[in-house]
Amino acid sequence: MTDPKVMSDDEFLAAFLDCTMPPAGFDHYGHVRVAWLLLRSHSLDVAVDRTCDGIARLAGHLGVPGKYHRTISEALVRLMFHGGAASPELSWEGFIVANSPLMDDARSLLARHYSNEQLASSEARERFVAPDRMPLPT
Repeated sequence: MTDPKVMSDDEFLAAFLDCTMPPAGFDHYGHVRVAWLLLRSHSLDVAVDRTCDGIARLAGHLGVPGKYHRTISEALVRLMFHGGAASPELSWEGFIVANSPLMDDARSLLARHYSNEQLASSEARERFVAPDRMPLPT
């Protein structure tokens, strides 16, 4: 099985969408990469839905449905969009460098917008809930 980190973008996206992604690809890096790929080829709302639905489906397929959290997933995709993920001028490597907090400390990035209590709620896990601190950028 191919290491997800060396898969081409097309291979990576196909493996994600058809649930053949190995568990090694089901990490934060993998989630961000798939969202970046989807944001480059779809509108924000379509990319959010495809990313979130795909993460939920893959989590179930890998036997870890509890790892899926709708609000965290959607909020990060929206923050990625604001960080330039849809820009054709910004390569994957360029996006990662320009958005290092997203990769290095996504929890702190989310904490600007959400309290721990809000993110810990079952409602936030099951469906997107609006931030209770600072609004997400539009």
